[in-house]
Amino acid sequence: MKIHIKNGRLIDPKNNIDAHLDLFITAGKIIAIGQMPTNFVANQIIDASNLIVCPGLIDLSARLREPGDEYKASLVSELQAAVAGGITSLACQPDTDPVLDEPGLVEMLKHRAKQLHLAHVYPLGALTRQLEGKILSEMGELQEAGCVGFSQANTAITDTQVLWRAMEYAATFGHTLFLHAEEPFLAKNGVAHDGEVASRLGLKGIPSAAEVLALGSILRIAQETGAKVHISRLSTAEGVAMIRSAKQQGLNISCDVSANHLHLTEHDIAYFDANCHLKPPLRTQRDKEALSAGLKDGTIDAICSDHTPVHDDAKLAPFAEAELGATGLELLLPLTLKWASDQNIGLGEALAHVTKYSAQILGINAGDLSLNSDADICIFDANEYWKVAASSLISQGKNTPFTGLELAGKVKATLVHGQIVFQS
Repeated sequence: MKIHIKNGRLIDPKNNIDAHLDLFITAGKIIAIGQMPTNFVANQIIDASNLIVCPGLIDLSARLREPGDEYKASLVSELQAAVAGGITSLACQPDTDPVLDEPGLVEMLKHRAKQLHLAHVYPLGALTRQLEGKILSEMGELQEAGCVGFSQANTAITDTQVLWRAMEYAATFGHTLFLHAEEPFLAKNGVAHDGEVASRLGLKGIPSAAEVLALGSILRIAQETGAKVHISRLSTAEGVAMIRSAKQQGLNISCDVSANHLHLTEHDIAYFDANCHLKPPLRTQRDKEALSAGLKDGTIDAICSDHTPVHDDAKLAPFAEAELGATGLELLLPLTLKWASDQNIGLGEALAHVTKYSAQILGINAGDLSLNSDADICIFDANEYWKVAASSLISQGKNTPFTGLELAGKVKATLVHGQIVFQS
């Protein structure tokens, strides 16, 4: 298949391209930018007039619910949602049922995803067996099976000796650890940020110190072992300051922030909206501003969706009992664009946080439009608004705090390996 994408505004943060250039694709690869190759005859022409043509988005944290929780979402529905959101690659968390701590499970997931010919799936293997935080998983075998890193998902390793050994092993063999910083005893039974809103609503709080203390241990052990560590879903101003200092000291650290935390605060749960029951919890306005500032100055590397589809019934329970999480695959692009608009950030810089830097963190060959690279491409209208509603979301999970909001950024087409996998 030969495809000619014409008249679009091409934005490629990795190659510092922001210009009106045509793109030419053959056999799944980008073979020319700007000038049409000799004897090129397109099988299909995509007119991208008034549209943005950029690398396919890369999401660092998504739950696909397979294996084990297909009643919440299926691999088919969520990968269809991903490409509808312009996402062509995503990292999935290991807290499935059963847990992704066996090579066979990873291989099965990769095989199933590949057969669907939608977005690329990059599993994060369980760092410890059954995510229990006691015995290290067989990281070498899991990597050979297709894992790009190792995570504890939302669970913590309470035994710092186990965490130390994990980082020593990871440093020796070049693995990346994806860790969520939360001290479990301080966070125990908490459902919201420990502040005025939680107190007024009678909800048990999770203090900022839960993130700060856990992050302190992680950073100290990373410094001692030299491990490459990615902090997932930072949520506090103090955490941003600690990451900034760690980077200045030369630690091999990266981090991301959930798109939800760039736009929402503890006040958004004021009417017990269970869609705002997230982990980490929505925090203060000061924290939100610090996260945004950290993203702008490079302390925070990437934006993730933290996609967590939940069955409708699980969100109908009272706030404290409702299941954690929000759907996010189809909202990653518009929420990134909204943040950029609010902060007066250019499109190229904003898109770098969901393409270039995300690819670097995962260590994958993606997130750019270089010559001879795979044609994983997102084409979208940055100015078209659409209303977030259950009927407008392809994901099986309709749980989002942004229901009813009109957002700019409508995906018009998504290509994976030079094949059109979504078109609106």
